[in-house]
Amino acid sequence: MRKKVTIPELLEKKRKGEKIVMITSYDYPMTQIVNEAEIDIILVGDSLAMVVQGRESTVPVTMEEMIYHCKCVMRGNTSAFVVGDMPFLSYEVSPEEAVRNAGRIMKEGGVDAVKLEGGVRVADRVEAIVKAGIPVMGHIGLTPQSVSLLGGFRVQGKDIDSAKRIIEDAIALEQAGVFAIVLECVPSGVAEIITKKVSVPTIGIGAGPHCDGQVLVLHDLLGLFKRFRPKFVKSYIDLYEVILKALTEYREEVKSGVFPSAEHSFSMNEEVLKALKEEYLGS
Repeated sequence: MRKKVTIPELLEKKRKGEKIVMITSYDYPMTQIVNEAEIDIILVGDSLAMVVQGRESTVPVTMEEMIYHCKCVMRGNTSAFVVGDMPFLSYEVSPEEAVRNAGRIMKEGGVDAVKLEGGVRVADRVEAIVKAGIPVMGHIGLTPQSVSLLGGFRVQGKDIDSAKRIIEDAIALEQAGVFAIVLECVPSGVAEIITKKVSVPTIGIGAGPHCDGQVLVLHDLLGLFKRFRPKFVKSYIDLYEVILKALTEYREEVKSGVFPSAEHSFSMNEEVLKALKEEYLGS
């Protein structure tokens, strides 16, 4: 069995130039499969609001819901390093509240670290959480919890001023003590600069090939989420169609009486059955 992935191991991967693989997961059975695939990091992402709960954005998901899904994932996890997302308004108000909520996700959810969105503006929150003994993963570029402020789901850092802001965000997060930084929807050139500038691993999602690792939303990778598909997503299989075909066949077999057959039924002693039929059915 693969040993548990640790932060020192992730830092060593960056030093050696070995790519880090990260995926989202939200429940027990999928986490078991993710472990068998030897994925390095599992993110219990607030993206569950969209791909699991069917909401329009990540904003509505609550602390209780995040903790619930963290617990589900941890029951199925054996080797991946697990990060739990801090939901919207769980860390913005004050460093003290940020520490309290990060502690809940860590203690009640059982995860190895937390992730929060933002750079310079949340550096004091990150520093406070890290000082409390909780590892933090940063997240800059397109930050879905702030999508209204950013004008929608669009690439960030395309001009020199916004690119500099993202680079400064990365530097601020490194100084605040994060062990890794997610770069979402930024030009690959900006991601390359950040990856070379900071000493901690960068994990890209729509940030090109120069990051130290990559992350995708599990439902996007498996072709399960059909509402929209970002440019940076690669679906490795279309499970939506596979599952639809299976459900359609099941429906038809039940309606036609093909399922369940004798193969999927339990039998009993014929004499006992005959006696029961005579007593209760009169035949």
